[in-house]
Amino acid sequence: MKLPRRQFLNLAGTAAALGAGSRIAGAQTQTAQPKGKPVMPVTKQLCERIAATGYADLGEPAIAAARRLVLDGIAIAIAGTEEQAIHILAAYHKEQGGAAQATAIGNGFRLNTVAAAALNGAAMHVLDFEPMWSPANHALSTTLAGVLALAEARGATGREVLTALVKGVEMQGWIRQASGQYEAGTSRFHPPGAAGPLGSAVASGHLLGLDAGRLAHAVGISASRAGSLLANAGTMTKSTHSGHASALGLESALLAERGFTANAEVFEAAHGYAPAFYDDGFKTEEMLGYGRAPFRIVAPGYAIKMFPSQFGTHFGITAGLELHPQIPAAAAIRKVVLTAPVMGYVNRPRPATGLAGKFSLQYTAASALLDGKVGIRTFTDQQLARPAMQDLLGKLELRQDPAIPGRFEEMHVLLRVELDGGRVLETRCDGPRGKWGTPPISEAEHLVKVRDCLATRLDAPAAERIIELARRIDDLDAAGVRQLMQQAGCFA
Repeated sequence: MKLPRRQFLNLAGTAAALGAGSRIAGAQTQTAQPKGKPVMPVTKQLCERIAATGYADLGEPAIAAARRLVLDGIAIAIAGTEEQAIHILAAYHKEQGGAAQATAIGNGFRLNTVAAAALNGAAMHVLDFEPMWSPANHALSTTLAGVLALAEARGATGREVLTALVKGVEMQGWIRQASGQYEAGTSRFHPPGAAGPLGSAVASGHLLGLDAGRLAHAVGISASRAGSLLANAGTMTKSTHSGHASALGLESALLAERGFTANAEVFEAAHGYAPAFYDDGFKTEEMLGYGRAPFRIVAPGYAIKMFPSQFGTHFGITAGLELHPQIPAAAAIRKVVLTAPVMGYVNRPRPATGLAGKFSLQYTAASALLDGKVGIRTFTDQQLARPAMQDLLGKLELRQDPAIPGRFEEMHVLLRVELDGGRVLETRCDGPRGKWGTPPISEAEHLVKVRDCLATRLDAPAAERIIELARRIDDLDAAGVRQLMQQAGCFA
């Protein structure tokens, strides 16, 4: 049973866990507990705080940030349905059958909610075009896909969609913060597969109205469904890390709604979530930062991607785009040196496919230098196979410097291009536009991206209808949410 909002807000929380400016105070932690009284487990405190959070607690900055995410997620999912991986997944899920409860975005048919979340989450992630988070994660596809599927099936309003999205993102943000795994190469698992199911369970739990007790079981169930391998970056399977995270978190909440149980103290359990995924570095009580003002969707917020590739490659892309106008012709390039942090899984001097090129510092920088633009079509096998591209890749040297931090928030790259005649072009990039600490991508620029994505499947009037509905989603009733999903389904 949810606590009344006023009563909940009056509960005491510790400054160490929440900070002086906490929006939602929590029950007492170990440091504040009077002697002789039992300590309330972190998972229980966390779930009480989550269950008591509603739309009125979000604030306008979080609501505005969430509206933008809904539009971005739907647009990139529609564009993602053009990818072969999504064609295969769509055919597979359609063949399995089941209740037609939720729209398969961009595919013109409906699936059961869990299958729709799996397919739509993969479609939102397959292009690697969704926003990046700090610490690094893919919190949109793992949360929004399940939220939209469940909202459509259960008749939720747009306000509840936004609230669920903010809560799921918040959960994942604090998991990533508590993990201590910030640098490239420190993660044991691909972050969305590890954190995503728990965030999806929280978001779905909101739509289902789970109380704190059942929510703790949903989180416990989802923790047993977490995991994804970094070795699959650059393959079709990577998109399913996000799709499965969204689907399995949704499934966990649906099971908990029916009374299915799990370890309700999964964060502090000796053989629970934290030691399985993060060894001893996970700071469990840091999870009690959940709900601190402002929400993580606002600060540190997210970086909207303007290039459909791994975020670290955006540094080299930005540098390459800066130098491109000064290069008279591709044939004039004698040598390229890109100096970057040690980032093993994006060190791919000769990617085998266009898809793998999304995770190649070399290919992405070369594309920027050669073409002066990087977009969805950059990552086709045909673009990779061009003689000019293969020639340039042979001239490009990647130097990985351990002195450069491997965290997106702190890293930089250096790009040096030697031309015929001895001329040298050099630049340093400390991050793409819109990175944390820099001015955000403007609404106008974001709408260019959104319209480009929607145009892959929709005519202009249909695209503008999606934009209009998504930008005011919290004004939509349940029928309006279903209308948005009908538009996004691209039904014939």
